[in-house]
Amino acid sequence: MRTQIKLLAALTPVLTAAGMVGATLIAPTAPAYSQSLGKIVGSAKKVAEAASVSDEQIVAYFGQMSDEMDRQNPLAPAKNPYAVRLAKLTKGLDSYDGLKLDIKAYLVDDVNAFAMGDGTVRVYSGLMDKMTDDEVRCVIGHEIGHVKLEHGKKRMKLALQQDAALSVAGTASSGVKRIADSELGGFIQGVMNAQHSQSAETASDDYALGFMAAKQYPQTACATAMDKLAALGGGGGIGLLKTHPDPAKRAKRMRKQIG
Repeated sequence: MRTQIKLLAALTPVLTAAGMVGATLIAPTAPAYSQSLGKIVGSAKKVAEAASVSDEQIVAYFGQMSDEMDRQNPLAPAKNPYAVRLAKLTKGLDSYDGLKLDIKAYLVDDVNAFAMGDGTVRVYSGLMDKMTDDEVRCVIGHEIGHVKLEHGKKRMKLALQQDAALSVAGTASSGVKRIADSELGGFIQGVMNAQHSQSAETASDDYALGFMAAKQYPQTACATAMDKLAALGGGGGIGLLKTHPDPAKRAKRMRKQIG
C-alpha cells in the first residue's frame, strides 16, 4: 500500500496535466484501490506518451488522417474544373516556407478548408464557388500558417492526451505507430472539430497576410474573404464558421493590418 501511495504521489504532476487533480490517495478497499490506481496510471501514461511523442510520429498520424479524409471525400480528378482552377491559382506552391505541400480540392458543397500537419491542404468546392482566386489563396495561406506555426501539432497532442481509449494497430515498417482503423474516424473528428485558440487564429491570419504579400497577391482579398464568410453566417453547414472566430471581427482587424 505504501508503495502504491508513493507511486501515485510521484504521478501527481502528470495527473494535474491530465486534469485529474482530485484523485484521492486513500482507498476504501485494496481491490477497489488497485483497480482505480490502474485506470489512473493508464491515463497518466497516455498523457506522458502524448507529451513526448516525436515529430516523426505526429507527421505519421497526420498522414494517416489525411489518407482517411481523402478516402471519405471525393477528390476532384485532374481534369475536373475545380482541380484545374486550384492547380492554376496555386501554381508553384508545391512547397512554401520550408513546408512540402499537397493542395487538392474536394467535390463537397461545404464552405470549408483544412490543413494537416503533414502539409496536406484540402479546399472544398463549396468554398471555391463563393470566393475569388485571391480569396481562396488567402484561405490557403491561413491554413499553411496553422501548419508552419505547429497549431495542428498542439491539437494532435491534446487529442492524444484526452482520448484515453485510443489504441494503435501495431507499427508500420518505419517503426511509427498507427491509429487503429476502427478508431480513426472518431479521432479525426476530435482533432478536426477542435477549435484553435483565438491567438492561434490571429497568428494564422497574420501569416496569411504575409503569405499574400510575399506572393504579390492583393492582401485585401483576405478581408473580403472574411466579409463573405460573415455574410454566410446566418446559414447552416458553414464549416469554417464552426471552428473559427467571428469573421466580421477578423475582417476589421485585417484591414487595420493592411493599412
